[in-house]
Amino acid sequence: MNVTSATDSTSQSSSSTSSTTAPLSTGVDYNTFLKLLIAEMKNQDPTNPMDTSQYMSQFAQMSSVEQAMQTNTKLDSLLSSQSLSQADGLIGKTVSFTDSTGATFSGKVTSISINSDGSVATLEDGTKVAVGPGITISQS
Repeated sequence: MNVTSATDSTSQSSSSTSSTTAPLSTGVDYNTFLKLLIAEMKNQDPTNPMDTSQYMSQFAQMSSVEQAMQTNTKLDSLLSSQSLSQADGLIGKTVSFTDSTGATFSGKVTSISINSDGSVATLEDGTKVAVGPGITISQS
């Protein structure tokens, strides 16, 4: 029986043409898992077939991983929404903070930008301060 390698050059050339139309994925999605499972079933030793309970176990594990990934995506969007709500509440408030040199600053928040590291408040004088521990927020 002739079984091709997962890193066979013919399979790489066919996958490289498809990667221009679809974004690259860092993991195995549900359809890819099913294709791998079918290939495994087709190429197993007919005199010593794999137990069906092993297939079901692999299928259940893949389903739970996929559900966990979907949950993480939903949690990320929820956290992003919560960050926007909190940022909206800071505009117009007065903040006080001490920088790394020990100097104390205070000012009114005019805008908030949210990036992957957290929220950054811009004060009226253009000073930017990370919203987090060490910052005091008060009514103006």
